[in-house]
Amino acid sequence: MIFRSSSWLLSLIYVAFSRSAQPSAPQPVSAPLRELPWGQLNFLHTTDTHGWHAGHLQEPSFTGDWGDYISFAEHLHEKADSEGKDLLLIDTGDRIEGNGLYDASDPKGKYTREIFKEQKIDVICTGNHELYHKASSDNEYLSTVPNSHGSYLASNLDILDPKSGERVPLAPRFKKFTTKNQGIRVLAFGFLFDFTGNANNTIVEAVEKTVQKRWFLEAIHDREVDLFLVAGHVLLDSPEYQAIFKAIREVQWDTPIQFFGGHTHIRDYFKYDSKSYGLESGRYMETIGFMSITGLSTGGQSVARSPGAEASIASPKFARRYIDNNLYSFHHHTSLNCTTFPTAHGRNVSAMIASARKDLKLDHQFGCAPQNLWTNRAPFPHDQSIFCWLQDQVLPAMISDPARKDIPRLVILNTGGIRFDIFRGPFTIDTTYTVSPFTSGFRYFKDVPFERAKRLKRILNQEVPQIVDIPQELAAHLPVSTRTQAAAFEGPEESYDHHYDFANQMPLASAADDIPLTPGYTTHDAAGDDGDDTLHSPIKFYRVPNVIESRISFPASKGRNAEDPEKVDVVYVDFIEQYVLLALKFLGMEYEIGDTEAYMEGKGLTGLISQWVEENWKGDC
Repeated sequence: MIFRSSSWLLSLIYVAFSRSAQPSAPQPVSAPLRELPWGQLNFLHTTDTHGWHAGHLQEPSFTGDWGDYISFAEHLHEKADSEGKDLLLIDTGDRIEGNGLYDASDPKGKYTREIFKEQKIDVICTGNHELYHKASSDNEYLSTVPNSHGSYLASNLDILDPKSGERVPLAPRFKKFTTKNQGIRVLAFGFLFDFTGNANNTIVEAVEKTVQKRWFLEAIHDREVDLFLVAGHVLLDSPEYQAIFKAIREVQWDTPIQFFGGHTHIRDYFKYDSKSYGLESGRYMETIGFMSITGLSTGGQSVARSPGAEASIASPKFARRYIDNNLYSFHHHTSLNCTTFPTAHGRNVSAMIASARKDLKLDHQFGCAPQNLWTNRAPFPHDQSIFCWLQDQVLPAMISDPARKDIPRLVILNTGGIRFDIFRGPFTIDTTYTVSPFTSGFRYFKDVPFERAKRLKRILNQEVPQIVDIPQELAAHLPVSTRTQAAAFEGPEESYDHHYDFANQMPLASAADDIPLTPGYTTHDAAGDDGDDTLHSPIKFYRVPNVIESRISFPASKGRNAEDPEKVDVVYVDFIEQYVLLALKFLGMEYEIGDTEAYMEGKGLTGLISQWVEENWKGDC
């Protein structure tokens, strides 16, 4: 098998490709590509896949499914073996919640656990989404951990054993292994950020406490280590990773460290020092991260070194690439085509995914969306904002408790609960879960003075000076880094909020000047603007508020004089209850959880959205 040599230069070769393995997925689009920067030790990285193992069935750039990824990894393993290099696969959590393939099954994850385990991954850790519910964390312990055959690591996470009730590590704290071809001795850990929203059957230990534990200190004092590998569902530039970096550097000042991060859903790269870097590889199976290191010592075995190898070890070279998850990229990076690329294993897994989707009836259509509705690709307010659609159309039509239907109500919804866009065309069972996968119901405070209730939105959106600490993750994630935002924003502040124009991030590539580019990621990270494998035209992303608010059954909406009501019911998604309580306390109202009640018998937003679509977007596309 012939592969191209590593190069940062653009390749404009266009190859024939088949349809993506999922029958309903669109064809990927030809685009100029950068090569993968192969090194001595190489990695493929996934994170925050959230059940998108079928790929994106309405976005050509991201149509690769988990079976395609398996084929891709198998071919890259063959390349590594043929050249005497090494390849490791990493996954850093949040594999669940966010797609019908996971959320529509009973029990949840019935199919995705079997699909995920088909990929041989070398280091795996948990994310916060695996821990919100007892059932999902038990499944990690009873299924995913044993299926991973020693690759799952849980450095700061314990669980109450479902059978004995004993507190035990969810998985081993760390592992040491030697790579197959180069003999690189790797000491690996698996961390989670300082998460506090987990169910009561799991215990997340603060990272700063973990790095002081005897087992951790003994592990990092091991002198027979060529590389520390820290996989974590952790922001790259975070206090948690800084604590780990500092702890290792205090005892191993010169050993390279490779961090892999997650949680923020962005493509990102971070430098800790000249021998320590971190990579985060996006979200939702949009990105396969590629990372390479050249210049590592090979204490595990004798490996012939080329001239200059000693200097390379003194100054190892790190490189990254963000691969668009589609067959066009995969074919190019393996020098294969629609006939030679799919492996038997990959085809079988793609068939598993198609069968699961059929069993779950994920293509069942509720209606036909008349336009695109965006989470972050339209400002708020705007007629293409999904949040305006929810605020002005869905919530007023659907949020009504029969026992309180005539009482004015102020409905608060956190934008972070809306996970993805709606595309013009079929709105299916799968669409419902990609937009709103969570099971949260509605609760309410009755008869709250309106003069105070009307200030809740501004407090939750941090628009006024306050002492209430509202986390940023309450809002919908921006799928770009803060560095990308800062580099892209030029000009005055807009009335609706900041807007981010990625035009100044386009790489300088005269060879591609006359080739039309499709919209997509144009990432700017700590190493510059050449990280994306596919050249795209820029997309604008916009900040959105933490919460939106709908005022329902107010006097003006009933045709009466527009007088403010004296009291209202404050209705909210139960996930944000603690923040609503904090905001009410800030307003001088001493409400407790015991003062709340279920609204609409606990019906959730997911079902209400599909019901609204069925009633209002009727017909086939």
